[in-house]
Amino acid sequence: MAKLESTLTNMLLSLGGIALVASALLGFAYQATKGPIAEANQRILENAIKLVSPSDLKESKLGDMYMLPGGKDSLACYPVMDASGKLVVTAISTYTDEGFSGRFKIMVGFAPDGTIVNTAVLSHAETPGLGDKMDKSKADWSVQFNGKNPETYKLTVTKDGGDVDAITAATISSRAFCDATDRAYTAYMKGGRHE
Repeated sequence: MAKLESTLTNMLLSLGGIALVASALLGFAYQATKGPIAEANQRILENAIKLVSPSDLKESKLGDMYMLPGGKDSLACYPVMDASGKLVVTAISTYTDEGFSGRFKIMVGFAPDGTIVNTAVLSHAETPGLGDKMDKSKADWSVQFNGKNPETYKLTVTKDGGDVDAITAATISSRAFCDATDRAYTAYMKGGRHE
C-alpha cells in the first residue's frame, strides 16, 4: 500500500473535502429544523398575543400585522378584534437594549385609548432569580402595569421619580422593561390604529 506524502496540496484537498462534507451536513440540519423552529416561534407569538389580550375575550380574530417605527427598529403590531370586528387590543412586540444582559423582547397589549392591558416576556437573558422576575412565570412584578395608561402613569422606576416599583436588586432590568414598554406606547400613540 502506497503511503501518501504530506504535501500542501494533499492537506488542502483533505481540508477542502472535510469542509465540503461539514457544510453539506449543516445545510441538511438547517433544512430539517427550519420548519419546526418557525412553527415554535409562531406558537410563542400567538401565546403572547393571547396573554396580552383581555382574559374575558371569548372570541377574537387577529387582524393584519403592521409595523410602526420605534427606535432603531420597527415594532410589529398585531390588532385583535372581537367577534363583531371592533378593535379590542393591539399587541406590540417591543424590545430594549438596556437590559442587564443586553437586549430583551416583550409583548405589550394596549387598549385603543393607550391603556396597558397586559405584558408578556418573549425573550431575555436577565439574571435568574433577579431580572428574570419580570417574567410572569417567575413573579407577578409586571402585573403593576396592567390597567395603567402611560399618559398619566410614569413609566420609570420610583428611584428615578416614576411610578414603577423596581424588582428588588434588579433596577437595571426594571428600567429596561419600562423602556421597552414606553417605546411601544410612544410608537402606538404616534402611529397606531386606534379604532
